[in-house]
Amino acid sequence: MDNKTKSYIVILVLIFIGIIYLDAQKPVPINWEPTFKLEDKAPYGLYLFDHEVEHLLNNKPIERIYETVYEHFEPLYDYDKSVDNYTVKGTIVAISKNYNIDQESTKELFYFVGHGNSVFISAEDFSKTLKDSLNFDNLSEFGIEKGLYFSLANPKFNSNKSYLFKEGIINTYFSEIDTTKTTVLGYQSIDNKTKLVNFIKVPYKSGFFYLHTQPSCFTNIHLLKGNHYQYTEGVASYIPKKASVFLMTNERKEKNVSNSPLRYIFSQPSLKWAWLISLIGIIIFMIFNAKRKQRVVPIIKPLENTTVDFTKTIGNLYYQEGNHQNIIDKKIIFFLEKIRNEYLIETQVLDDNFIKRLHLKSGKNIDDIKKVVQLINYQRSSYHQSIESDLIEINNAIEKILH
Repeated sequence: MDNKTKSYIVILVLIFIGIIYLDAQKPVPINWEPTFKLEDKAPYGLYLFDHEVEHLLNNKPIERIYETVYEHFEPLYDYDKSVDNYTVKGTIVAISKNYNIDQESTKELFYFVGHGNSVFISAEDFSKTLKDSLNFDNLSEFGIEKGLYFSLANPKFNSNKSYLFKEGIINTYFSEIDTTKTTVLGYQSIDNKTKLVNFIKVPYKSGFFYLHTQPSCFTNIHLLKGNHYQYTEGVASYIPKKASVFLMTNERKEKNVSNSPLRYIFSQPSLKWAWLISLIGIIIFMIFNAKRKQRVVPIIKPLENTTVDFTKTIGNLYYQEGNHQNIIDKKIIFFLEKIRNEYLIETQVLDDNFIKRLHLKSGKNIDDIKKVVQLINYQRSSYHQSIESDLIEINNAIEKILH
């Protein structure tokens, strides 16, 4: 490896190191999407809530559910019992942007609550089945630049105490409720005066639904901001704690995970770009290096056509020996062979029929054909030794027919 190649390699390595360093120094962009995922540390993830939920529920053990409601709770239903059919008791807790679950899970949810259990749902919108079954509806209004004031109805939480929430808040509230059955637990207000219902308790058979329209209060950004955590604690205090708590997640255990050994590298933007740039650099280096090392392809001269030279040599040999009759015989043989191959005419008998056929097929002058036939027949029937003039005469006659 010469010094020039080494210099290229050093420069390439320094460029890679510089790119990796600059990329690593860039701040990680913040994801402001409301994911509501337990492991998400973004502003609108539930990482802090997931780690503090035991404290919020008086150190009650939490079971995290990575399946749908139907998949998890249907096997826990004992059809042989007449009462207390579920083998577990407790409260399902679900926090998401929109609570729209499949029909089977919705049915299972009502079965679970109907057997003396509870469900706590905090979402900006709810499924139509849930609204129709519990006789409520909700509305959402955007453009709340100044934020919303949240408060709880129970005097124990000081009904005059309100909390101003701004980030990620939408003015979602219950526009219709069944006042004969529904208990109002909390409010929200734009001006801290006109109150709209955002937290209710709805009985269903032997259990209760707790419905809340502001899931953002459980996210990381609000649990860390000012006294917002106090409002979140107040809302969470309504979750029954006398039995198990089942925390529904927005993840699934069965989600596909790549088995590639490079999955961690590709999961990190800096490592991914470093890997791709290195790979491209190696390929470019191999291409250019192979081009520089390629041996020179030798120039091979094509074989010369020596047929003409050979013919001239043989002709000169015959001419020098003075054997004109031998040359005449060979010229005649060559001529007749040419006629047979090119015009497909028999040459055993050179008569008027031959002359006429050759004239029709070749288009040559009939007098020239007669002359060459006459000379050939003369040479065949003659017993004299030909001279140079005879050779020239028959050669000229043959050339007129062949060219």
